[in-house]
Amino acid sequence: MGKFAHVITDLPGPKSKRLIEKKEQYVANAFSLFLPVIIDRGEGAVFTDIDGNSFIDFAGGVGVLNVGHCPPTVVKAIQNQVAKFIHTDFSIVPYECLIELAEKLATLAPGPSPKKCGFFNCGAEAVENAVKIAKKYTKRKAIITFESAFHGRTLMAMTLTSRVNPYKEDFGPFAPDVYRIPSAYCYRCTYGLTYPSCDLQCANALERFFVTTVSAKEVAAVIIEPVQGEGGFIVPPKGYFKRLKEICVKHGILLICDEVQTGFGRTGTMFAMEQFDGVEPDLMAVAKSLAAGIPLSGVVGRREVMDAPEDSTIGGTYVGSPVGCVAALEVLKIIESQRLLDRSKVIGRRLKEAFSAYQDKYDFIGDVRGLGAMVAMEFVRDRATKEPAPEKAAGIAKAAQKRGLLILKAGVQGNCLRVLCPLVITDEQLEEAIEIIGQCLAEVA
Repeated sequence: MGKFAHVITDLPGPKSKRLIEKKEQYVANAFSLFLPVIIDRGEGAVFTDIDGNSFIDFAGGVGVLNVGHCPPTVVKAIQNQVAKFIHTDFSIVPYECLIELAEKLATLAPGPSPKKCGFFNCGAEAVENAVKIAKKYTKRKAIITFESAFHGRTLMAMTLTSRVNPYKEDFGPFAPDVYRIPSAYCYRCTYGLTYPSCDLQCANALERFFVTTVSAKEVAAVIIEPVQGEGGFIVPPKGYFKRLKEICVKHGILLICDEVQTGFGRTGTMFAMEQFDGVEPDLMAVAKSLAAGIPLSGVVGRREVMDAPEDSTIGGTYVGSPVGCVAALEVLKIIESQRLLDRSKVIGRRLKEAFSAYQDKYDFIGDVRGLGAMVAMEFVRDRATKEPAPEKAAGIAKAAQKRGLLILKAGVQGNCLRVLCPLVITDEQLEEAIEIIGQCLAEVA
């Protein structure tokens, strides 16, 4: 039992068990529980359930809590806002906080072009609207996405997503004119090559695709995660985005970057694209840690692209909630005042150092990778064949729960563990979590 992570009951504890039994009766089965407890409260990088068990949070609400659980200034901003007004629909009665947030994000977005913003509710909705905007601007219909991608679970977002089970099976037919090419997955290179001697064949494949599969003249946009999240924290090699962008510009195709999971300091910069050869996305989808857990997403893009849709062609009743906007403004202040971009780099270096040491010790750790605090381990049954070992990832995650650490799986094969801890995690909490992971690795070895 650690200082921060301590489990004093079986999981679930008696109070959680009673509520989970009620959940099974009234909540649809699709909403299964990864950690079988009922939360009572959270602060920073730690949360406690209703039975008194405390957990170090390496999931962060699936990348939503970069500034931690219940940051006081965010809580205060939310309280102040709901006391004034909760909803109007911005397009009916506008409010200042949305305009201020748009100005902030337009200024922070990578690249020199003047930017505009549109706000929505969730990451999938941001992706759907980015695609709509791209189609309206280019007057083209086709979209290119990537293997191992995850973009959400609504129709277009689900179509763009790579993993079949559980996200796509039995939910077809899917959106038309969506095409998929291999991702820049150096550990499992589609072409059997090694960087840098590969000459970025994964990027060059886009040109070949226009010959064999779909005409470049029909493609509105290429959509990509700077670091693939659900796919297993796959980081493209240096030069990849520059090559990709060159091809897009050559053919009049827009580049949409899905920064839903990578944004707001997760990778050590405000947005991950800042670290890739100065490449400027035409459109960028943001969500998750934007508003510290209040549903809010956005599309940020070049002004002329964002202005392509006519009046009322994008929007929705709840988009750009004032409660979410005031929360987001405080999140941006926290990232700056607490220097969380620098903190993300420190966390990432320590995680990579620790995970690499574990890799030297356990031959079932095939790869350690990441950018900033977005770090993952990939598990294999054999390092030579790289056969995925999802049972190792599942076993370690389960063992960690019993010790008071919540950590999530990732990867198309479910054979990765990913870290999405709040960037406000203390050194002491981080070291305790790393020690727990070491114990779990020894247990499943």
